[in-house]
Amino acid sequence: MLRRLRNVTLLGAATLLLAATAFATPTIDDGVIDSGKEIHQHAGHDAQHGGDTGHLPAGSTNVDLVGHVDLSNVAEGRIADVGVHKGYAYLGAFRQDACGGPENVIDGGVYIVDIHDPANPVEVGFIKTQQDSYVGEGVQAISLATAKFTGDILVFNHESCGPQDKGGFSIYDVTNPLKPTPLVQNYGDFNVSASDNGKDANDIHSIFAWQAGPKAYAVIVDDFEGTDVDIFDITNPKKPVMVGEYDLDSYFTAPDINDHLGTGGSFLHDMVVKNIGGRWLMLLSYWDGGYVVADVTNPAAITYVGDSDFALVDPLAAERGLGNLTPEGNAHQAEFTLDNEYIIAADEDFGPFVVTGVNNEDGEPFDMGNGDGTRQLNEGETLTGNTVFVGRGCIGDPAIPPGTGVEIALVERGLCTFTEKVANIEAATGYKAVIVFNRQGADGCSDLLNMSVEGTIPAFFVARETGLDFLDWESIYDEGACRAGTDDATPVDIGTVGDVVTISSTFDGWGYVHLYRNGAGKLEELDTYAIPEAHDPDFAAGFGDLSVHEVATSHQDASLAYLSYYSGGFRVIQIVNEEIVEVGAYIAEGGNNFWGVEVFQHGGQELVAASDRDSGLWIFEYTGTD
Repeated sequence: MLRRLRNVTLLGAATLLLAATAFATPTIDDGVIDSGKEIHQHAGHDAQHGGDTGHLPAGSTNVDLVGHVDLSNVAEGRIADVGVHKGYAYLGAFRQDACGGPENVIDGGVYIVDIHDPANPVEVGFIKTQQDSYVGEGVQAISLATAKFTGDILVFNHESCGPQDKGGFSIYDVTNPLKPTPLVQNYGDFNVSASDNGKDANDIHSIFAWQAGPKAYAVIVDDFEGTDVDIFDITNPKKPVMVGEYDLDSYFTAPDINDHLGTGGSFLHDMVVKNIGGRWLMLLSYWDGGYVVADVTNPAAITYVGDSDFALVDPLAAERGLGNLTPEGNAHQAEFTLDNEYIIAADEDFGPFVVTGVNNEDGEPFDMGNGDGTRQLNEGETLTGNTVFVGRGCIGDPAIPPGTGVEIALVERGLCTFTEKVANIEAATGYKAVIVFNRQGADGCSDLLNMSVEGTIPAFFVARETGLDFLDWESIYDEGACRAGTDDATPVDIGTVGDVVTISSTFDGWGYVHLYRNGAGKLEELDTYAIPEAHDPDFAAGFGDLSVHEVATSHQDASLAYLSYYSGGFRVIQIVNEEIVEVGAYIAEGGNNFWGVEVFQHGGQELVAASDRDSGLWIFEYTGTD
């Protein structure tokens, strides 16, 4: 698996998930070890609802809209994932743009919608989460029949954005969905930093539950640790018990696999579990590591089955004339097809541009990340200037010397947020851009991330050694000492002028879909798919997010699958001669912004529930191509 920069947007302060490392609260970049949770929080999307502009043209091909309901208390980005069970749909209530503190209380939770009449869905309930907590991926309801519980349960995750937050997962008894009853709340892995004395469970991004014979289990994405695959026995859903905790990159080693799994610089995003040939197989999506299949028949001792690699050259970008670009990865979510012959996988990418850098002093390229809320470079735009070391850039630190309008400020990560650093650099005046280089620590050093940061000048992120190289001090860098936090402090004075660098921007498209042949060992990639606008630079801005988000495979036809494609709408694809062909599409008047997609049956018909981030629940039927 290709290990490379996670080119995604982070909504909090700097965050990065590393293998075999514990993490603490990430809301302030305060010098402690941060987590990967903010990667999961989803960027604020381009507005695309209403009117005739700001979205792709409305239309429908081979898809009927069966029913639709706008949910209560909805603002942009409010609605998250969707699950369906026994005539009810469950939709996550996501974070609002502002949250945390008494003036910005949010109502995270789960909407309950009666869909017994799919043409007339009705909102019938709401499960509220702890203040400053919200629900994202993996909202799921299933039936259980164990020695400890018989009935229907709803499982969902908890992520946070404020001081009153609670993490972990919750399980509710929804045997009567009109009277949901908590069985366990905010449970999970309590192996967190000493800052909260282990009283609160780690935030989790997603959860998936299944029953295997007399036992029932749930697997979660632990946002705070490299051991991010946590499996719990939920046979008694009131008393979950952790039975397995894994960092797959270190757990799966030779001779079990032919080469290194390559997920050590990546993080788990989502997973599903399915009984295939008498074995319970888990399909895991590792952001820039790829897709992994593991046998979890014994959750206390899981085994390797297969995994995918991202190609060295992005196949779809090359096919569509964008040149030989490095793929971004961004393995978001995947499912097995009905016949288990294939895996359909969705790579999410909110950023259609990639930035690259070159040190003009020696002509050497360097890897970098990009800030999400500062000015973005246009396609083909270059930015060149001398780097100038300005320290850490926090309030109370030594003053930042003013620039002359041609320099790039080089600032060290640590203590305060990226936004504070950029604001202080802008206040000093005279800098055309900001480059942040990483700090010491277990989650610092050579690791790269994209920053959640606000400002008016471009902001970028580089590894610690790269930043020291700009200042001609790379010879002192030692990765081990840096990880241990015992490396020397940055050995230069504030105001030191460094190397001249050039930063360039290239259009590389939005996220797209992969088709893999299911099997043991390395998974063979057969084809890729994206809507045509996703690789057209004319649609890089002003049309919403044109990335795929999730896939749901058909329960009746092994060749069919359904996609939630954010502003690209609802899409239907079919496997034809081991290639992906689009056979259906739907975009409403005023646009859509679909997050989740879930298949269900109604009166012998296969219907699909889709959650629109900005409105609520939409129900579709694929009518075929006749």
